[in-house]
Amino acid sequence: MAAPRHRQGHIAQCLGRILACRGSATAAVAAGPGGRRLTGAEFVDGVRSLAAGLADRGVRPGHVVAAVALNSVEYVQLFLAVTYAGAIIAPLNYRWSFEEAAQAVELVRPTAFAFDGAFSSWALRLMEGDRFPSIGLYLLLGDPCRTGRAAAAVPITDVTGSLGGATAAAAMEPVSAPDDIALICFTSGTTGRPKGVAISHTSLIIQSLAKIAIVGYGEDDVYLHTAPLCHIGGVSSCMAVLMAGGCHVLAPKFDARSAFAAIQEHGVTCFITVPAIMADLLSYARKEEMAPGCGRTTVTKILNGGGGLPLHLVNAASQSFPRAAIFSAYGMTEACSSLTFMALTTPKLQEPEPEPETQPCGHHGGVCVGKPAPHVEIRIGMDDDGTTAGSSPTGNVLTRGLHTMVGYWANGKADSSECDRNGWLDTGDTGWVDEEGNLWLLGRHKGRIKTGGENVYPEEVESVLSQHPGVARAVVVGVPDSRLGERVVACVSVKDGWNWVDARAEHEHRGGGEEVSPQILHGHCRTKELSRFKVPRSYYQWRQPFPVTTTGKIRREELKRELLAAIRLPSNL
Repeated sequence: MAAPRHRQGHIAQCLGRILACRGSATAAVAAGPGGRRLTGAEFVDGVRSLAAGLADRGVRPGHVVAAVALNSVEYVQLFLAVTYAGAIIAPLNYRWSFEEAAQAVELVRPTAFAFDGAFSSWALRLMEGDRFPSIGLYLLLGDPCRTGRAAAAVPITDVTGSLGGATAAAAMEPVSAPDDIALICFTSGTTGRPKGVAISHTSLIIQSLAKIAIVGYGEDDVYLHTAPLCHIGGVSSCMAVLMAGGCHVLAPKFDARSAFAAIQEHGVTCFITVPAIMADLLSYARKEEMAPGCGRTTVTKILNGGGGLPLHLVNAASQSFPRAAIFSAYGMTEACSSLTFMALTTPKLQEPEPEPETQPCGHHGGVCVGKPAPHVEIRIGMDDDGTTAGSSPTGNVLTRGLHTMVGYWANGKADSSECDRNGWLDTGDTGWVDEEGNLWLLGRHKGRIKTGGENVYPEEVESVLSQHPGVARAVVVGVPDSRLGERVVACVSVKDGWNWVDARAEHEHRGGGEEVSPQILHGHCRTKELSRFKVPRSYYQWRQPFPVTTTGKIRREELKRELLAAIRLPSNL
């Protein structure tokens, strides 16, 4: 027997906390430097009115609403309103090419598609032909007079005001979709095609409570949105601060200059980073010759995800934000964001954390990512070949709990078969747990590259490169990068009759035949609509046989070691 609705968790329950903490006199959200502000009451009324308007226009419990937009007040309200009405929000990655976005739309078959003016062209292409017959409602976020307007799109302001007052909206109770699903968050599959991860209200709530407990978000916090709301890190931290009753500052995209302006104008107390964002902030501070802590003493909490922060960034960040406790989190979309947390620094006025180099080194190797959150179970499972770990403590990192996904979205529902073995989800990482309960990561099962907070699967990039007529074979790996975490690099074997041309050799090749170069391959990838963050940043001609297993599979780690050794030399491979 299902539990009564009022005894089930729903992310819209944060609205009561917002009213209690922000009320009618205190700003709940602000639209970046110099932008408009909404009180708690105005924000909540907007969410409830939009939820009622969506229901009035045919959005029903279990329907999917796909959305693509830059960060905005309206986007946060849409997120809550869709789930308030019992539908499922499916945010698309705005860094995708249109074709990748179209694949995601085909996967979830949305009833409605919401977009802002930056993506009017996407909406127009979706409207063309009969490829997307499920979409019956197109919603335009923002002012149509300022953003432009796609034909047949309804401004969100028309939907909000469609019921003529807040009475019906206030009487409407939050509803949940089947299987408690609130969100479909996309991640790349092993083929590079978007996979929809179905995440429940319960998962989002307990993830929020974990961040509140560990990072310490509260009603006095002013949270700067540095991460896009199409990523689970951005979504989960947004939800945590909503539930804590804090204030939100939103800018369309992250850039260091605007971030520092927002910190000073709004008294920002917290934000999240990936290594690339932290590197950009610190680089900007150096270029502007900002004194340590100048204008940044309001910041008390920084949470880093998407890859570990190098020691030099940790030290520089602690100087630049002297009152901030800096945390690192390890997680994944399928686990609703953070699995483990670790304090990197504490404010200088408090007892400092031990320097990382003075901490005991893991005797099995790897990188320490901290202890599991209160709601998270973690254990070490089988090795990659399917055998038990035996005397070795290393193996596949598995997790179980209410934080894990409902399943991957397919055929109008969530397929939970990935969470097998009594609910244990394989994270795709290899690691071990020390005597103090800290998780240490050794690497990824399948060579997935994490660059600037984005996942890149080598097979997808290799497939695109191999379509160039001059490429015999391409192997893509990630190499360490202090700003991005990992940098996408392609090793290319050129076909007979083709000449490799790069900056060093463009005047030295022997002539005759066709040419292939890093610039040509870069243009090829963009022509094939490969997302910008997936396009290799460096290309190297590979003259020797690629290292392979007895079954012909590439030994990526061996190739990476050879590459790193070779690129230190002035010669080509």
